[in-house]
Amino acid sequence: MTTMTMQAPQAPATLTGRARWALADCLTVVRRDLRHIKYAPGELVGALVFPAIMVLLFGYVFGSAISVPGGNYREYLMPGLFAMSAFTGVIATTMIVAGDAAKGVMDRFRSMPMTRLAVPFGQTGADIVTGTVALVIMVGCGLAVGWRPHGGAWGMLAAFGLLVLLRYAMSWVGVFIGLTVRNEETADQLTPLIFPLTMISNTFVPTAHMPAWLRVISDWNPVSSLVAACRQLLGSPAAAGGPGAWPLAHPVLATATWSVLLLAVFGTLSVRRYAAASRRAAASR
Repeated sequence: MTTMTMQAPQAPATLTGRARWALADCLTVVRRDLRHIKYAPGELVGALVFPAIMVLLFGYVFGSAISVPGGNYREYLMPGLFAMSAFTGVIATTMIVAGDAAKGVMDRFRSMPMTRLAVPFGQTGADIVTGTVALVIMVGCGLAVGWRPHGGAWGMLAAFGLLVLLRYAMSWVGVFIGLTVRNEETADQLTPLIFPLTMISNTFVPTAHMPAWLRVISDWNPVSSLVAACRQLLGSPAAAGGPGAWPLAHPVLATATWSVLLLAVFGTLSVRRYAAASRRAAASR
């Protein structure tokens, strides 16, 4: 009798070969996460409907009672909603990662001959794709209610570049939280905490009339710097009374700094946590 032995493929020895191997693994995880959307139509419907609901709710229901510079609340509002969608993307990433950890999907990934970077990088890569689609839908809703960009093509590209960059940084925050809690129910309880972060900012109203201590928090909130950067680059109305704190006086630089800082901190923490879990799993086998 002849016994056949299956050997796992070995990673290439050269640096270029290992880079290609890692990229292929990451793209595989990206395709896997995107393919799962068709099995969760509720998430797709939510992504399509949520932007329209936000525009209608804040643009028309609340907007009629709020006075802003220039008098057109929807022109003031849309950059804030763009920024809000970038930050709330952390919720979906957290839920996906926590769900995969709870269902044992992470353990199956660790048993495969793939780079340890593939799973976290693949999941954040998939979030960029879905986040960009959500941003395009939000832009379409804004155009439908009369919002128009006034900063030119380069200003619009720069604004959307910042939105995608900070969304990517926030997706790493979601990966870290998901790997830490490893439970969908716990993640579901934690993720709504992102909404106070988006509300205590200049997203919906100018901060000039906030209490002094709350205004300091709002001015240094990364949401506020992203909103201010988008308003500046898109030529939207800005708050009266001057820019205020340093992040609002230099919003583009502040947003880029926040993005790099979040990427450096949570990217490193996420990769280390996933690698540590992989070592524990290997030791227990």
